[in-house]
Amino acid sequence: MQMLLHVNSLLAPASPPRFASASASTGRSGTARPLPHSARAAALGTRRQPAVAAAAAASPRTPMAVGEECADAAVAFQGFLSDARAYWVTRSLIAWNVSDQETSLFLYASRDATMRVSDGVIEGYDSKVDLQPEHASLPDSVAQKFPFISSYRTFRVPSSVDVANLVKCQLAIASFDAHGKRQDVTGLQLPGVLDDMFAYTGPLGAVFSDEDVCLYLWAPTAQDASVCFFDGPAGPLLQTVQLKELNGLWSVTVPRDWENLYYLYEVKVYHPSTSQVETCLADDPYARGLSANGTRTWLVDINSETLKPASWDELSDEKPNLDSFSDISIYELHIRDFSAHDCTVDCNSRGGFRAFTCQDSAGMCHLRKMSVAGLTHVHLLPSFHFASVDDNKNNWKFVDEAELAKFPPGSDEQQAAIVAIQEEDPYNWGYDPVLWGVPKGSYASNPDGPSRIIEYRQMVQALNRIGLRVVMDVVYNHLNSSGPFGVSSVLDKIVPGYYLRRDINGQIENSAAMNNTASEHFMVDRLIVDDLLNWAINYKVDGFRFDLMGHIMKNTMIRAKSALQNLTRDVHGVDGSKIYLYGEGWDFGEVAQNKRGINASQINMSGTGIGSFNDRIRDSVNGGNPFGNPLQQGFSTGLFLEPNGYYQGNEADTRRALATYADHIQIGLAGNLKDYVLITHTGEAKKGSEINTFDGSPVGYTSSPVETINYVSAHDNETLFDTVSLKTPIGLSIDERCRINHLASSMIALSQGIPFFHAGDEILRSKSLDRDSYNSGDWFNKLDFTYETNNWGVGLPPRDKNEENWHLIKPRLENPSFRPSKNHILSVFDNFVDILKIRYSSPLFRLSTASDIEQRVRFHNTGHSLVPGVIVMSIEDARNDRPEIAQLDKSFSYVVTVFNVCLYEVSIEIHDLASLGLELHPIQVTVQFF
Repeated sequence: MQMLLHVNSLLAPASPPRFASASASTGRSGTARPLPHSARAAALGTRRQPAVAAAAAASPRTPMAVGEECADAAVAFQGFLSDARAYWVTRSLIAWNVSDQETSLFLYASRDATMRVSDGVIEGYDSKVDLQPEHASLPDSVAQKFPFISSYRTFRVPSSVDVANLVKCQLAIASFDAHGKRQDVTGLQLPGVLDDMFAYTGPLGAVFSDEDVCLYLWAPTAQDASVCFFDGPAGPLLQTVQLKELNGLWSVTVPRDWENLYYLYEVKVYHPSTSQVETCLADDPYARGLSANGTRTWLVDINSETLKPASWDELSDEKPNLDSFSDISIYELHIRDFSAHDCTVDCNSRGGFRAFTCQDSAGMCHLRKMSVAGLTHVHLLPSFHFASVDDNKNNWKFVDEAELAKFPPGSDEQQAAIVAIQEEDPYNWGYDPVLWGVPKGSYASNPDGPSRIIEYRQMVQALNRIGLRVVMDVVYNHLNSSGPFGVSSVLDKIVPGYYLRRDINGQIENSAAMNNTASEHFMVDRLIVDDLLNWAINYKVDGFRFDLMGHIMKNTMIRAKSALQNLTRDVHGVDGSKIYLYGEGWDFGEVAQNKRGINASQINMSGTGIGSFNDRIRDSVNGGNPFGNPLQQGFSTGLFLEPNGYYQGNEADTRRALATYADHIQIGLAGNLKDYVLITHTGEAKKGSEINTFDGSPVGYTSSPVETINYVSAHDNETLFDTVSLKTPIGLSIDERCRINHLASSMIALSQGIPFFHAGDEILRSKSLDRDSYNSGDWFNKLDFTYETNNWGVGLPPRDKNEENWHLIKPRLENPSFRPSKNHILSVFDNFVDILKIRYSSPLFRLSTASDIEQRVRFHNTGHSLVPGVIVMSIEDARNDRPEIAQLDKSFSYVVTVFNVCLYEVSIEIHDLASLGLELHPIQVTVQFF
């Protein structure tokens, strides 16, 4: 059969802000005597209600005292060690950007951090090292790791120096001219030398055996380290145990029956942020369990049978079938959004992991319908331990939704009420990580103890059992907090200055929101890969979406993929070959253009088999970009054909722009391949990589269709329905807006590559035109799986991110013609399910190789004579006149899809297709459009 598909109609992601939460410092006074085993057992047997607990007993240094000491330090070191412009790159080499060839350099160290400058003379140091200038440039291996300092001069550290001891000290490097006059002084950045000397591949975290538990902590700059054990998540200190160091690794062995105690590491370390030696209390970076809000680490054996749901070990046998990554389709969902308003879910389970185990809930029935139609993966927004939501439900505040519903649809009262409690309500997207390796406590029935582990596993199991694999959204590019104080700072307490990327002055880079991490450092790279393995093995997660993947090094992504794909069912209980990786390959900030090494940007990831979000097709379908004027129109929203009054050029300009968008979309429909050849609107034959976006970037950048994530909306920015409502003419009917919504989703669903849908796009979801709802509460983020409402017109969206557009938003929210009925919502959902069925009715929509796409996919309404607003795509299977093409589909030998965004029916004469005898797809024969 030869098939015709007709999709007819009238016709970014910006990274959400993440804010660090302030936390009081915690400390410990004295060391408790060991309790007898009987007393420990009795203490562990006492149940306590969840509570925000101090990390230990009262600190001898109150928060006020800490602040005073920091202030004093700032005065003492002003102009001395306020920056760190030199790099200790290997055991024997230091690099600094000094130009005077006559300069001599000295390295100073103080174990107690007592260095100071008096009358221009450095005093208070324990040792002084004469550094010898090197005539050669940085070694290739160092220049490759730190390309941004490749031009720096290098100086040699004498072989007699005890480097392992010096890196534990306050360090300064000073330059002197030929007459011995000090020219400059600065601190040092140590990641290079730490990697060179202390890179470690052995066990980390808590390792359980039958007899005991070994704790391993990597902390090469620590002067001392111990571990404090506590009676429960909020109970008293039981015992402090000294750790022993060997080559930067601190460890101790404790009895096996200490399992289920809580603990914190106490690390004495020089911290460059305060220029003092600090005693820091920190969670285990390799924690597998936590107390509420991460105030303590739970000593838990993640492999304990008591933590496994029934049949957990057999889940690998129940995983939904996945023959090829090209078969994947993704539905992006926030855990709380899924059930917070679902009255068919038990009230104690709403908004959390357990809601997914309610098999007959409205939400699960909705997911099941899409799964039956072909949807393969659910992408869950951050579900690890993040800072912005209190784990203790008793502390949450809520608005009175019944009262808010009384306000007019264009009122600012609703947003004022949401904003007033937004730091104390249960809502946030969660892009503010604290610890990557533990499920978020606010989504669990009890944030202390085993609930978060068991319920996360139950969630994965439940989704797998309705045919959906689970993708975890991971945020390795930044951390919520840094510095020696505050419960949400962990890594920077243990090895200060190592885990975070710093600029050439030694200041923490914040382009990823805050506290950018540095995966170019060996142990950061290792921690990321180890964490992925944790989630894949211990929680049987089926895929990972990397937030701001472009801020991670390409080597880390390649290593992660290799490590995951090497997992086997026999050894690990997981088939790693089925685990798919993708992320945001945006290239900006300090990593742009490979300035910090080859990063995981869109273009750099070509050939890796790792996907990246395709903003080219998003912007072409919708128009403009997330950072431009929201009225800018695109291919589906009326550019040239139905202007909305916003000036985008004269008629010739907009016609040309529409044709350009069509070129970009067609490359996207062809897997966004860099080598796919298209006849463009100018009549030229160009590869995808030779067609440029409006800012000059190549449109096509992939080597395989599984490397593009095609989408038109995601959690960032407006929903698809809101985008359509903003960009189309204000007088357009709701029927036509629904058709545009369906058209845009269909372009994604029928494209080559991985289609990606934001939860609710299939039911006209609105966030009342909120462009950044990361902290807008349940009210603006509502999902209604009863289909009674799409959440349109629930008030002006929060002022902070939207006020500049309120003058555009208000008249639309107040216009009753914009609000869809239940019938509209149901019809759009039915059509979405049908489009999924069509995608999975033929493998021709899911070609797995670039060569297949290049051989089989053609576009017919191209060149100078194209009809504006129409895309005609054909995909062919084996035919008598094309014996070189293998047969993939036993049902359809030729598929033609027509996307028509015009206001009217269009007739196009295409000679190549005239004799094929095409029939409408069987599913579309009975489809009722608006």
